[in-house]
Order: sequence, then C-alpha cells, then structure tokens
Amino acid sequence: MTQENESLRFMRTLWRLVHGLEVRSKWMERNLGVTGPQRLALRLIGRSPGIGASELATSLDLHPSTLTGILARLEHRGYLLREGDPEDRRRARFRLTARGKRIDGEKEGTVEAAVRRTLARSRDRDIDGTKALLAVLVEELERDARPVSPAPSISRRRGRARARAAGGAGRASA
Repeated sequence: MTQENESLRFMRTLWRLVHGLEVRSKWMERNLGVTGPQRLALRLIGRSPGIGASELATSLDLHPSTLTGILARLEHRGYLLREGDPEDRRRARFRLTARGKRIDGEKEGTVEAAVRRTLARSRDRDIDGTKALLAVLVEELERDARPVSPAPSISRRRGRARARAAGGAGRASA
C-alpha cells in the first residue's frame, strides 16, 4: 500500500473518531447536561478543588480563552463555584457545587466510559504506541498551524479584479 493510501485510511479512522466524540458529546449534553469537554473540566476540578483557571487550562491543554467559555457555562448552569483567590484577588479558584459533584464520577454513556472500556481491552504496549503516535500527530498539526501569509479575502480579490477591469494596477480605488 502506498504512503498516500495509508495516510487516507488513517485519516478516515481519525474522522470516525472525531465524529464519534462529537456524537457522544451531544448525547452527554442531552442526557447529563454537559458536553464531553465540560465534563472533563468538571472531573479535573473534582480531583483538585480550588484549582485555578491557568492550572486547569494547562491540565486540559487548552488555550485560557477557550477554557473561560467552558467555565462560564458550567458556572451559569450551577455546576461550579468561582471563588476569589485569597493570595491574588485577580485570580479565581473553582470548586464543584452539589450539582457538579453529581456529574463527577464514573458514568456510563460518556466518552470517558468508552475510553475506560477501550483501555481495559488493550495491551499496554498498544496503548503506549497509540499515545506516542497521537503525540507526534498533534506535534505535526501544531507545526502546520503556525501562521502563514493569509490568502487574500474574497472581497480583496474582487476589488482587485474590478480595479484591473477598470484599468487599474491591481488595487481597488475607494
């Protein structure tokens, strides 16, 4: 099998995984009241009551602005409490409410339950190899995500085309 065909087969498997995660996350929101990423945040807060947002963002490997939205929704829905940090008033610490504690814990039907079953069925060397392969893929995706020169926007391209049609040098006149 050629390298290209192997890449395409692997990508199909990844897309099935992404789709499965999205479907399960939507099921979790309908049935548990939280999405997969929200539940993961709750689980980590449950293990580290009083954790700060920056520590949680690091644990989740999320950008702090992404985590801010997750935490705001969880707080708004009554799953967690935001408390001021006694040592640094600019920082917040998070704890689960009684409602959040009911979501924390092993639950069937969650992404975590599927992962737990998968790990139980797998050999340690396969798990280690999968983690290593996925880490390399993440590294490559992050490398490819470095900023590159953006393609001109559609409106800029149309403006240039109009300018050329009007006899200009490629810039739209205002």
